[in-house]
Amino acid sequence: MPAAKKPKRYPFNHLKAVRHLAGVDPHFENLVGRVGRFRMEMDTHPSPYEALTEAIVYQQLNGKAAASILKKVKDQIGGGEFPTPAQVTAATDAELRAAGLSRQKIAAIRDLAVKTIEGVVPGMSEVENLSDDEIVSRLTAVHGVGVWTVQMFLIFRLGRPDVLPTLDYAVQQGFKLAYGKRKLPKPKQLLAFGERWRPYRSVASWYLWQAVHLHRSKKVNPKAR
Repeated sequence: MPAAKKPKRYPFNHLKAVRHLAGVDPHFENLVGRVGRFRMEMDTHPSPYEALTEAIVYQQLNGKAAASILKKVKDQIGGGEFPTPAQVTAATDAELRAAGLSRQKIAAIRDLAVKTIEGVVPGMSEVENLSDDEIVSRLTAVHGVGVWTVQMFLIFRLGRPDVLPTLDYAVQQGFKLAYGKRKLPKPKQLLAFGERWRPYRSVASWYLWQAVHLHRSKKVNPKAR
């Protein structure tokens, strides 16, 4: 029986990050005590192209429906594998619609494929050597890919330690819960407050997400392991 595949680990010292957050912010010390150790799961997409294609497919859909569409895209466009940029550009709109993609998502995925072929969207070896801001600039050039989507890529695929998605509703809600606020913080307010969490704002974001899970289920999110 083959050995279980080890989860991808973080390219930063997560224990040091948690100690930093607890040290600079008493509210975080309390939150860490309730949530426990940092257990963020990393994505394993082999390229920005595949990660963003999947993100586009999943936009505004529940997980089950999106997974079904992605499977059809792989089967009908990629011959059972993740379709290459060349296969996407060669497919007709009718073929892409038959896989379950909307007109907007077809336009986005086509643009992503073209920009990947042109080199605007970098490969994994290149993207790992770019700064966070450079990656945001390059990837948001794709139609239908916004800053939030790229920030999720930075956090969950590249493991960048200092990303704070201020537009994320769950991060805002987690802040409201963890700090006992009556209202959600404005993005600018959250950005300013989060300066104290540098250089580990991604870790701070994860704990704020867990604050929401704690509130909803009265226990740590079972998927966050």
